[in-house]
Amino acid sequence: MKHFDYIASLYDRFAGQTDIGKLKVFLDLPVKGRLLDAAGGTGRHSVLLKTLADSLVVCDLSYPMLRVARNGKGLDAVVARIEGLPFPDGSFDRILMVDAFHHLSDQQGAIRELCRVLRPDGKMVIEEPDIRRPVVKMVCLFERLLFMESRFLAPETLMGRMQSMDMKATLVGRDRFRAWILVERDSGV
Repeated sequence: MKHFDYIASLYDRFAGQTDIGKLKVFLDLPVKGRLLDAAGGTGRHSVLLKTLADSLVVCDLSYPMLRVARNGKGLDAVVARIEGLPFPDGSFDRILMVDAFHHLSDQQGAIRELCRVLRPDGKMVIEEPDIRRPVVKMVCLFERLLFMESRFLAPETLMGRMQSMDMKATLVGRDRFRAWILVERDSGV
């Protein structure tokens, strides 16, 4: 993950932007409650959503990325691994993760933690490149050449892992590059 420490100051210039309108719809924003941008780096997406929740926290492992989020964008930032979040159970009404799941070293542990901190009746949206798309296969190869340990999953595989945690996972959108998965925690879970 050190790759992101080195590119933090330039990241927003070169990283693509997601469709914020889709995220608002998928996350059912605005919301009275807390929003977590998990592995949110510089906060490039959450800065556009920060007025749509009572509070918003960007959590990432890269301190230089979070410094951009905190100092450059005025966002609350917490340095932590997604696989070991420093928040109590049910802390967040909404969770967002954009273009980051494939970078996590312990993906199953991350799923457990994200589900743990999502409150009953909460919603989580994971936007992830779809490895079945040719352009994403090229990105995967490029990341391997950079010695990144990325592990891309097909959307259905990621959904299956969420469902194995008794979460409801639904594919809510797809384009030529990405897929959006809505994960809902039932109030009885």
